[in-house]
Amino acid sequence: MRAFLLVAAGGALGATLRYAAALAVARFHSGTFPLATVLINIVGCLAIGLVLGTVGEHPLADPDLRRFLVTGFLGGFTTFSAFGYETIDLLRRGSTGAALANVALSVGLGLAAVAIGLRFSRLI
Repeated sequence: MRAFLLVAAGGALGATLRYAAALAVARFHSGTFPLATVLINIVGCLAIGLVLGTVGEHPLADPDLRRFLVTGFLGGFTTFSAFGYETIDLLRRGSTGAALANVALSVGLGLAAVAIGLRFSRLI
């Protein structure tokens, strides 16, 4: 039961931060390209690299901390399901270039962010 509560608490915090971040991005970007989702996915990828590179691979790491941060918080924060929908929606609206850019940026920069997060975690 404790694990479920940790995941739920982390998820609530992550989802709340995702919503706040999306609102903040919307204040500066009003186009049809899903910039908030791309940025949130990249930050989430960087964060999971940092967290798993430090907490996840440390022999003394508390499994509850990983449940809270990775499964809960980052699971609630990242928006990969929104990424999938928004990409298909761009394709349905005929914005093939924007859909391809969304995939390339989210996947390419997301993977790079995980690698950077893992590398920086060694400095912590």
